[in-house]
Amino acid sequence: MPKQLNVLGQPLQPCSVDPMTGFYRTGSCKTGEMDHGSHVICARMTEPFLTYSKRKGNDLSTPRPEYEFPGLKPGDKWCVCALRWEEALLAGVAPPVVLASTHIRALRFVSLDDLRSHAVLAEADGAPSPKDN
Repeated sequence: MPKQLNVLGQPLQPCSVDPMTGFYRTGSCKTGEMDHGSHVICARMTEPFLTYSKRKGNDLSTPRPEYEFPGLKPGDKWCVCALRWEEALLAGVAPPVVLASTHIRALRFVSLDDLRSHAVLAEADGAPSPKDN
């Protein structure tokens, strides 16, 4: 698989290994042909986004052991679908993003300006606690 890039044109950085995220559950927002939902935006979960996503039919808060899904809580980082993030942006509840861990494919759906306006300072998993700009 060729090296995958982030929205800044640099090598894609890990998003989260606790919980383990990514369409392929590698800890990264890597994508490929099987990822029809484009799970490419590394987002730090917020209560408003989790509530919004649940209302839209995608409950990210409830653990689903049968899918090895732990359930998410505010502060967790997770690779979310680009179109769901854009919907949340329009609804005023888009979660913060980690640009270094957001796949360049996200730019097919959302603008870099919108992503930058929601960027967190910490750019990769293991960095200091994220703070909003």
